[in-house]
Amino acid sequence: MNQTDAELLTMLAEPRRKAAAFSSIVRLYQERIYWHIRKMVLDHEDANDVMQNTFLKAWNGIENFRGDSLISTWLYRIATNETLTFLANKRLKHIGSMEDEESMMYQNLKADTYFDGNDVERKLQEAILTLPEKQRLVFNMKYFDDITYEEMEKILGTSVGALKASYHHAVKKIERFFESEE
Repeated sequence: MNQTDAELLTMLAEPRRKAAAFSSIVRLYQERIYWHIRKMVLDHEDANDVMQNTFLKAWNGIENFRGDSLISTWLYRIATNETLTFLANKRLKHIGSMEDEESMMYQNLKADTYFDGNDVERKLQEAILTLPEKQRLVFNMKYFDDITYEEMEKILGTSVGALKASYHHAVKKIERFFESEE
């Protein structure tokens, strides 16, 4: 049985039920958070590492969660920040151009035994990799996760108008990518 946010928050407030409540949160959101991260980092192992960091950070910060937003919104915000930090650190470690990073990520995707997509899905991922990080994030959240702009606004701290513009530009760039491939 899935608990509501209110039920989970009540359980989290009780020290003896805190661990059980957090386990429920992990079970409820683990898959969605994994795929949110995976769409940005592409590699299964990296996504698992970032997901572990996300839930560790959530556990360590659970006392600070005030319930102003949904638990899912809070987790997406943590996962997004952890993912962006991971990608920035990876970029610093490999100090190369964005094109080098995109190429490396695409090669990793092609070699990933966990990726079971067909050629069209692989091409879409290649097109998405050409987007700037922010546009890629907004596109993934809207297109794949079907997250509303209002929810994205809470997760990313960006206005709805800016998010709509980012999504629009991302779609246009992806369309151009596919047109150039013909």
